[in-house]
Amino acid sequence: MLCKIKFLSGLLGFIIIGLSSQAIAVSKGDWITRFGGASVNPNDSSGQVGNIAGSGVAVDDGQALFINVTYMIRDNIGLELLAATPFTHDISGTGSIAGLGKIAEVKQLPPTFSVQYHFAPKKTFRPYVGGGINYTTFFSEKAVGGTVTSISLDDSWGLAVQGGFDVDISKSWFFNADLRYINIETTAKTNVGNVDVEINPWVLSIGVGTTF
Repeated sequence: MLCKIKFLSGLLGFIIIGLSSQAIAVSKGDWITRFGGASVNPNDSSGQVGNIAGSGVAVDDGQALFINVTYMIRDNIGLELLAATPFTHDISGTGSIAGLGKIAEVKQLPPTFSVQYHFAPKKTFRPYVGGGINYTTFFSEKAVGGTVTSISLDDSWGLAVQGGFDVDISKSWFFNADLRYINIETTAKTNVGNVDVEINPWVLSIGVGTTF
């Protein structure tokens, strides 16, 4: 709780500073770039692993660096492409195979294309919402449990929605916070059977940005 209070206090400080600064006006033809840290927090569920009654799997959180670029096609409308360094996730058994603990780890990249609407492009505080398409590719899958000796995950296509804001901290730089919900569904293929997994994460990113 104390950490959350400190975070919110720091965030409020950024906003107060931003509101007292000269606005970085955004308009048609501008490029916006943002970068920082992101956390993928699965809202996951799964089917049964092969024929193992009562079994399932869970996917843990992953953190990485992100960068995104937005091109403003109108004063209020932007096209955004999100990229990141690889996220690493542990996969654990649940239900009747919970005793196996961690059974695998996997890396993924979730490039996402979105159309954004910017509510106040000329202000120091600029909230926006967006929606688009996500493609998640899984790679470097590695089984680590004694029972599960091989695993691979299918890539995923899904919808993504977001909401966030930019707030100026100087004449050239702004602070950014963004929350996305991404539909990610995959099938994990293992030596003990296949399992359908819905990851569907919330993705929180915090960073800085500039325009050019």
